[in-house]
Amino acid sequence: MNSYPMQDARRPAFELSGAHPALDLVNTLDNRFAPGGPCELLKDYGDLLRFALQTKLLQPAQARQLACHGEAAAAAHTLRAARELREALAATFYAHLDGQAPAAADLRALERHFHAAYQHLELRWQSGGMSWQWGQGGQVQLPLWVLARAASELVLSGAWERVRACGAQTCRWLFLDTSKNHTRRWCNMKVCGNRMKARRFQARHAHARRGRRTRARPSAPVS
Repeated sequence: MNSYPMQDARRPAFELSGAHPALDLVNTLDNRFAPGGPCELLKDYGDLLRFALQTKLLQPAQARQLACHGEAAAAAHTLRAARELREALAATFYAHLDGQAPAAADLRALERHFHAAYQHLELRWQSGGMSWQWGQGGQVQLPLWVLARAASELVLSGAWERVRACGAQTCRWLFLDTSKNHTRRWCNMKVCGNRMKARRFQARHAHARRGRRTRARPSAPVS
């Protein structure tokens, strides 16, 4: 029987800077645009569970139950599908930010995942009212379904136009700009914002030092 620990000191909590689970999902492929290549943060099904729990798309009891299942093949398939959903979302969002239309293949991939998720919702009567609840079949795929549902709600809403990419070109993490004037530039001011400020500060001072050295250089003697 396979189990996927929900606590792992070797894997820190996910950095949720996107202000929406779908954008945070895209950001789980870290350093996507870095020269050294990307870093995969969803390494196994346990990571997928931890992510869905941290973004509050799964309840703790649901995550604990799924962490103890014995379907290794189904878990591996779900992880691959979640990464496929992530990359279709990434390609679609980055194309939009770059002023391009999303590729048809990416739209079809999103359509497939959205349909699959909504097919597992059931209308139920609960506490004097009706609500959508997830069916009981194939629960190992629940983290994928909740992510697909959250993603569909974002891309079909007006919030789509407030999606931004971090101003650091080696980062470009996605986030939902909820600032008052819609002028947010960084995924995380304490990380990328301060790093870029420090680089600009160093560049200005290096330029100033070169200028001082040039002015201080003695003129060649006149013959």
